[in-house]
Amino acid sequence: MEKKISVMFILPDLETGGAERIITTIANHLSRDRFEPKILLLRKQGGYLNLLEKDVEIIDINTERIRHSLKPILAEIYRRKPDIVFSGFGEVNAYLSLFIKLFPRTKFIARETNVVSEHVTRKEIKFFYHFYNNYQRIIAQSDDMMKDLMGNFNIKSNKIIKINNPVDFDFIDKKLQTSQKPECFKYNYKNVVAIGNLSSRKGFDNLLKVFSRLKNENILLHILGDGKDKEILHQMKDFLGLKNVFFHGRQENPYQFLKFADLFILSSRYEGFPNVLLEAGACGTYSLANNCPGGINEIIQNEINGEVCDIDNHEDFSQKIMTILRHTYDKDAIKNSIKSRFSKDIILDRYEKVLLDLMKK
Repeated sequence: MEKKISVMFILPDLETGGAERIITTIANHLSRDRFEPKILLLRKQGGYLNLLEKDVEIIDINTERIRHSLKPILAEIYRRKPDIVFSGFGEVNAYLSLFIKLFPRTKFIARETNVVSEHVTRKEIKFFYHFYNNYQRIIAQSDDMMKDLMGNFNIKSNKIIKINNPVDFDFIDKKLQTSQKPECFKYNYKNVVAIGNLSSRKGFDNLLKVFSRLKNENILLHILGDGKDKEILHQMKDFLGLKNVFFHGRQENPYQFLKFADLFILSSRYEGFPNVLLEAGACGTYSLANNCPGGINEIIQNEINGEVCDIDNHEDFSQKIMTILRHTYDKDAIKNSIKSRFSKDIILDRYEKVLLDLMKK
């Protein structure tokens, strides 16, 4: 029996975000004959703790700030000597890159979470990207991310592997079985849903401007999510007199909104690889996405599961919404378009292969 490959994943916590969910899913899925997964957390908290398989060891270093976490992280790597360290969070990836050379026996993988040049603005973090080639592998989720890492940060192309995000159909289907139509969905109105953190990168300000052109139509917009721009967006809604726009905050079950929606809209200014667009498709819901960097064009198959349009042109975008809402789309075709390319097993097998290949070197 050969020795199992120990993999240490690193995350700030297991709050319910995209990176956290992917890492939880990978750790759960890895074949236990060959791998021994552990997760190092800066803080042992978050909703995904309950979803983690019991045999995944959690290392809790209990620090508030990422900057302060570096010493304890390095100490844990030194003490435990994992075969592979898999860092799943942009800022940790950056700091860690500097110290990889200290551990010649350990392979380091970074999973990028954003188009870096768009997302990382702090000078001191940009500095660390000079050391990014220290990683044995960097996983990008989209072509846009790959191009960005190679073009703006001189990362060698043989280090970068593109793996799109997976969609957990079992999880979503289970949620959908108990999903009732939300009470806020009015009967003789079209219901449009948007989901995301209420921050500038999600572009809800543009979406409200688009909806100011649809005031007289029987269309309701339901925005799910919370964030630091909540006040400003509420004020903007009132200022524009948008009686048909509703903010619902964070929802325990966003899938019920997606399932019964007539359309899902992604208004982001940039993305990494938008999970919510995959999830809308997994619920059989047609999408209209802003033409922004971050893998949109890898997900949307035009007029099968959605369309792409420039949201900066508010008039065009509002007309596009009207046109789409006059049609009906084949829910099964939408689901299959996502399932055939992004189902969990396809994607997780690719992650497993990357880890195995790394150990052959």
